[in-house]
Amino acid sequence: MEELKHECGIVLMRLLKPLSWYQQKYGSWMYPMRKLYLMMEKQKNRGQEGAGIACLKMNAQPGEEYIFRERALGKDAIPEVFSKANRCVFNNRDNSTCQDPNFAERWLPYAGEIYMGHLRYSTTGKSGMEYLHPFMRRNNWRAKNLLLCGNFSMTNNDEVFNMLTEKGQHPRRAADTFFLLEYMGHRLDREVERVYQEAVERGLENRDITEYIEANVDMRNVLRTCCPVWDGGYVIEGVTGSGESFVIRDPWGIRTAFWYADDEMVVVTSERPAMQNALTIEVDDIHELQPGQALLVNSRGVVSLEQIMEQKALLPCCFERVYFSRGNDKDIYRERKKLGELLLEPVLKAIDNDLVHTVFSFIPNTAEVASFGMVQAFENYLGRKKIDKILALGPNPSQADLEKIILQRIRNEKVALKDIKLRTFITEGNSRNDLAGHVYDITYGSIVPHEDNLVIIDDSIVRGTTLRESILRILDRLHPKKIVIVSSSPQVRYPDYYGIDMESMDQFIAFIAAMDLLRERGLWNIVTDTYLACKRQLTLPKEQMVNAVKSIYEPFTADELSVKIAELLRPADLKADFEIVYQTMEGLHTACPNHLGDWYFSGNYPTPGGTRRVNMAYIDYYEKNYIHN
Repeated sequence: MEELKHECGIVLMRLLKPLSWYQQKYGSWMYPMRKLYLMMEKQKNRGQEGAGIACLKMNAQPGEEYIFRERALGKDAIPEVFSKANRCVFNNRDNSTCQDPNFAERWLPYAGEIYMGHLRYSTTGKSGMEYLHPFMRRNNWRAKNLLLCGNFSMTNNDEVFNMLTEKGQHPRRAADTFFLLEYMGHRLDREVERVYQEAVERGLENRDITEYIEANVDMRNVLRTCCPVWDGGYVIEGVTGSGESFVIRDPWGIRTAFWYADDEMVVVTSERPAMQNALTIEVDDIHELQPGQALLVNSRGVVSLEQIMEQKALLPCCFERVYFSRGNDKDIYRERKKLGELLLEPVLKAIDNDLVHTVFSFIPNTAEVASFGMVQAFENYLGRKKIDKILALGPNPSQADLEKIILQRIRNEKVALKDIKLRTFITEGNSRNDLAGHVYDITYGSIVPHEDNLVIIDDSIVRGTTLRESILRILDRLHPKKIVIVSSSPQVRYPDYYGIDMESMDQFIAFIAAMDLLRERGLWNIVTDTYLACKRQLTLPKEQMVNAVKSIYEPFTADELSVKIAELLRPADLKADFEIVYQTMEGLHTACPNHLGDWYFSGNYPTPGGTRRVNMAYIDYYEKNYIHN
């Protein structure tokens, strides 16, 4: 119910045929551009704050531009950047001339061999055109030009910043994207210089040296010197001015990337259905880039996979499966249904086994697939109960008795739908709360007032603000006997540092509930002890640190926290009974067995930088609330 800003989306396309090939086969040399547009639109869920595209023309002559880039801010950024690109292509030129692939290949912008696309969600609070990808580092030597974009968030920006400044560099911004560009650019320069020395030793001169460099730059060397410095979750794609392209995934597999290759092109996207739908290919033809692995395409179009870093503990982000990714991926669809299915027993308990007087629904739309799974589980449960009841009727049941049993159904309704996107121009609290009460429309008559329970499934409950300020009040207008809010994921207890906008402790209703319980039960000493333990952790090398914040939750069961969370989120004027049911950790891993990155729920961070940051977050929280004030 609370929109979380999260990971970005990427596309990389490397054409392996001349533009005339696409003209002949698909009717236009702009076929690759159309596919780039489609794959970006299919990943729009991953970034609605801005978008950017870039194109490299590998066969340009000296004096001719060969790198083209467009970026735009806002939710309409994708069509805007492509409109800008089209205007650059046609630019009052004769249309028939522009359709000529040979003319286009020589003279037109965006008629190149390599395309990049990026969709941005800011999780750092930094916005503006200068933060939009692709980032670009220009140089008069083609091999030293670098285009870079990615889906990443690094936990050790301070370390990288200090390393760069110690080398004498002067980063323009204290942001990880700038650091990545400058550090990778620095290592690319060193690689070019290495190949330059080889060329000189071979007796080459002038343009022969340049051609030797462009044919022999090895991006594996660049990546192997850059990647060990990075601590975080990332998929980073890059293109050099001489046509070397690459995509690299972090060694823990936190962020995702998928690739496809045939004799026409190589494609990489953040989500599998994007290329599956846009290119009309089978899911089995698409491959997942493995942790620590790089997909490389050199300037001659040779494709290779290289293990740049040793794979660490495999911990892909499970929130990708629960919420962030599009639900039309084959495996994600199945996993989300399983998440809903596994909630059968706790929901049965919450409604006191009363299926006759219970209506099931979901909010928001991303929870619909989990709702399917939950309802199917209840249908199966009801089916088994029907068999037992029919058998209990004996050999000669009456038609009336059979109808009463067989015609009972699970009641699944569209209870609420999102109607408007509220603007924030009204800042006064009561007015904002009143408006928030109209974000969703409810379906009147969907339940029997004062008799029916209302079970609403959601992907997750993080802050709980929307639930308390609007959703529960909206649902209460239907006058249910009881409202049961069901989270298909466990309690979110810890910050994320790998690309989701939740980095401070007091953002989490589970943390606030734990603090309240510590106060109520006379365990406040744990609050201070945890602060001191976090301070001690920061004196250790980050590789030896542990998450000291876990002690805040240790005195309580998950059920105790759920009760307290419901108490904190219950509006004072709510008339219905109210309960919250959470997914268990066991259920999460049963449903998503290959995505064990659960640090939001468990506090088990995959990288040393994550553990360091959570200890720092608790220190900041404690000092802000109990020392400075």
